Amino acid sequence: MKRASMTVIAATIAALFAAPAPAQAQAQAQTKRPNIVIILGDDLGYADMGSFGSEIKTPNLDALANDGVRFTNFYTHATSSPTRSMLLTGVDTHRNGMGNMDEFTAPNQRGVPGYEGYLNDQVVTLPQLLKAAGYHTYMAGKWHLGKAPNLIPAARGFERDFTLLDGAGSYWDMTNFTAASPKSVFTEDGRYLKELPKDYYATKTYTDKLISFIDANHGDGKPFFAYVSHQAPHDPLHLPPEWRNRHVGEYDKGWDAVRQERLKRQIELGIMPAGTKLAERMWFLPDPIVLAPAARAIMGKKMELYAGMVENLDHHVGRLINHLKEIGEYENTIFLVFGDNGAEGTDLLKMIAGSPGSRDFLFAAINWSQTDPNAWGEPGSYPSYGPMWAQVSMTPFSQYKGWMAEGGVRNGLIVSGPLVKRQKGSINHGVMHVADIVPTMLEVAGTTYPESKDGKKLPPLIGKSWGPVLAGKADSPRTDTDYLAWEVFGNHAVRQGEWKIRWQYKPFGTESWELFNLANDPSERKNLAAERPDKVKAMVALWDQYARDNNVILPSRSMFETMEDTMPPRVPDDEGYPPLIYKKQFVPPADMTADPKP
Repeated sequence: MKRASMTVIAATIAALFAAPAPAQAQAQAQTKRPNIVIILGDDLGYADMGSFGSEIKTPNLDALANDGVRFTNFYTHATSSPTRSMLLTGVDTHRNGMGNMDEFTAPNQRGVPGYEGYLNDQVVTLPQLLKAAGYHTYMAGKWHLGKAPNLIPAARGFERDFTLLDGAGSYWDMTNFTAASPKSVFTEDGRYLKELPKDYYATKTYTDKLISFIDANHGDGKPFFAYVSHQAPHDPLHLPPEWRNRHVGEYDKGWDAVRQERLKRQIELGIMPAGTKLAERMWFLPDPIVLAPAARAIMGKKMELYAGMVENLDHHVGRLINHLKEIGEYENTIFLVFGDNGAEGTDLLKMIAGSPGSRDFLFAAINWSQTDPNAWGEPGSYPSYGPMWAQVSMTPFSQYKGWMAEGGVRNGLIVSGPLVKRQKGSINHGVMHVADIVPTMLEVAGTTYPESKDGKKLPPLIGKSWGPVLAGKADSPRTDTDYLAWEVFGNHAVRQGEWKIRWQYKPFGTESWELFNLANDPSERKNLAAERPDKVKAMVALWDQYARDNNVILPSRSMFETMEDTMPPRVPDDEGYPPLIYKKQFVPPADMTADPKP
């Protein structure tokens, strides 16, 4: 008994010396590097989350906003793969391989370095750098940056993945859009899948897979980087039956009323300044008031489906968050939430299918044949919500995806987690950019961007760290002399301070430089180019410098080149014009009415 007691005492003393003191344990916990989770919504609009003014119910995303900070001046690119290329490399699109989307590379851009249509071998990716720094690296969702074995996520730094390599597709199966490429391509852990899991639904499956990746290595002491690149809410608007009827009749009031309601909430929340006006309703869209009730109901049903997709996305984000809480990782996780570009206002299926009698038109008629509104959301259906609702998603901005108006390149950003020292639930108006993510996350990981790779000098990062902003020591990572620039499909723009110039194809643009003061006119209603030629000249000089530095080659062909010929002429949007269709039935005074005399 005495020997046993001495053994217990000795073991206890040894344990006390082996265990860190409370202060030491706390210091170790504080020095543990945080996990990083990027939640990317595909075509998720600026105003689609509740915390940015939406009526759509997004409690899980809003909880991240209330626990962190919202950024109102965050910029992506105008389309999907260019944004993703900068998110993962921090390098300008014209140098990282995405000078144009692979689907629309112009004849004069083919074979030119920087226009490969996939992430080229001149860049290093964020997951590669984080993996080298001791992070686990996981991806689930849409890739859209190359399909060859040397281009897939497993070859670009992700140790685990479940990935749609294409830009879009069915949420239920492998059905793709064209006869030339009828089947979507997926990888799992670097292997190309022959088929999908039996219970596959994109948003659910991506979340399931990511949770399984995290669990497989949980407890080994290493932090993780998770890129949750959701397909939702990109069309087709596919979702389970129980999510399709959550907003029945809610959008029959029409797009103008919903935009006005969202702007009112944005001003109340502090997202937009008092006095902000809505951008003009696009000239080819009707005032919903003049539509017949049945037509408004059908158009409203499309928005009902879209809202259901956003809520379903939020639900699965909530599953991930709750799981991280259950395994004790939530408090040590940085979350970044945003959409990859403006909302989608183009009818993609119509554009891809083309003319009756064509191969792709026949493919669409066979594979996307469920056109009855009662079948929308099912496999084989292809509902999209159109330009009217895309403008709602981008409230209060002008235009949408593919264009250089604010509605094409501006998005809502939420950042939460241990990196954020600003007041919880606060709003910041500093100018932020998607390319800032790489330098910011490298700082978080305690590593740096290398000067070279395999003996080749790497292109420079174009972003700026958010560290001082998130710490509350600065309001913006940029000064008024810094500038941002974009180009895709030939549309191009520059923002410096509160000023912005843009050049766009007709009919959305003027095919000349337009100038806007975003501080006074975030909706870009008033072109100041004629009033301020000096400012236009100075900013065009910035564009010229950007184009030279990044080998920008404006395309010889653009996806918008015939649009002006196929759309009605552009006219102003003046409320109540023409009066003819707004004048109600004249009702004479009751005391002056009479029956006809015999």
